[in-house]
Amino acid sequence: MTTDKKQGKSRELDLFITDLNGNLRGKRLPASGLKKLRKEGLKLPLSVVGFDFWGADVLDNGLVFETGDSDGVCMPVSQEPIPVPWSEAPRDQMLAMMFNPDGTPFGADPRQVLNRMVDRFSAKGLTPVLATELEFYLMDAESESVQRPIPPALADGKGRRLANAEGYSVEEMDGFEAFFADIREACQGQGIGADTIIAEMGPGQFEVNLDHVADPLNAGDQAILFKRLVRGVSRRHGYAATFMAKPYVEESGNGFHTHFSLLDRDGNNVFDDGTEQGSDLLRHAIAGMMQLMPESMLVFAPHLNSYRRFMPGAHAPTHASWGYENRTVALRVPESPNLARRIEHRVAGADANPYLVLASILAGALHGMENALEPDAPVEGDAYAEESPRYPLPCEWQDAIARFEQSEILREYLGEEFVRVYAQAKRQERRRLNERISDVEYEAYLGLL
Repeated sequence: MTTDKKQGKSRELDLFITDLNGNLRGKRLPASGLKKLRKEGLKLPLSVVGFDFWGADVLDNGLVFETGDSDGVCMPVSQEPIPVPWSEAPRDQMLAMMFNPDGTPFGADPRQVLNRMVDRFSAKGLTPVLATELEFYLMDAESESVQRPIPPALADGKGRRLANAEGYSVEEMDGFEAFFADIREACQGQGIGADTIIAEMGPGQFEVNLDHVADPLNAGDQAILFKRLVRGVSRRHGYAATFMAKPYVEESGNGFHTHFSLLDRDGNNVFDDGTEQGSDLLRHAIAGMMQLMPESMLVFAPHLNSYRRFMPGAHAPTHASWGYENRTVALRVPESPNLARRIEHRVAGADANPYLVLASILAGALHGMENALEPDAPVEGDAYAEESPRYPLPCEWQDAIARFEQSEILREYLGEEFVRVYAQAKRQERRRLNERISDVEYEAYLGLL
């Protein structure tokens, strides 16, 4: 049995997949079982992938009674486990991907959905290069027990609690120096390429940019592990952390921006044609991403709270638009050397499942390139003020569910099984939330009607 020499305890191993909501589902086992795990994987019900947000079966998605709630096989996606440094007991972790019992990919597994898109690009001799930017709020630890966000106090010995937004504040980062040092160390230990750390526009809001990688599956893995890492390290420091899309009504929401470029077999960036405008393929990709964006909105904004980011004045795109070096658009082509020509996707919230976000971005780009689509003229100035946009985004949850479920193009690229299972999970979640009477309803109506 594997034992931690310092603490004399048996080492354990977490093996997990993500369900459609990005929540981790798996088992904890003795590290001594690693050899068997590599060979045989671990069985979990296929229905686990299609759970609703609270971990309940979705009974009308075709995965529960219709199959006898049969098992799938979760296989590790790497050979070696990585440490969980914030754990009190010695522990490692491994990501997995789900397969059907016959060894074929399970089509509703989020990592398999992304893998499907990677295979389609590979068949064309193309390799997507992706980098993600994840925003989160650091909060007082009491936030989790009272279920309300409370800004954290700076660890400067004075106990000053953050109250105002201080974008790009170095002093604010200094106040959490030990926390971010442990974030850096944990990222290094897990092979996560963390680049810049930025104090964002809300009290206790930060953004960490992850490195560009020429492997979409690795980019998704790193984003999943990073979100777990931030929550774990924050608790060790007496804080809480959330990737909730809009934890504060009056403050900035948490976004999940993705930078995307594309290499050919010789390693050349196909979005670069030697000009500042970029290649025809760049424009085709942008046009396809814009056309599929309304139908993909349920992936980019998966929860009821997600749509609070898209209210007027909230600085999140409300329609599919694009432009050069313009942060008011949905798809920005950043100023950069020609060799680094790329697209920044600015719609998704940090509450979204990274695998599904990346898969949807790639699906839109491939759709545009395969059909040689052309976008409208790039937006100059304030895209929020644009009148009569061609592709308005559904900014209500029920509308996004309907658009997603009706999309034949998403079924073609991401798979019919995934679209069916995901839509049913979202419908069940919406029903459950509609069954709850909110505090504001009681405050407004109970004594007056």
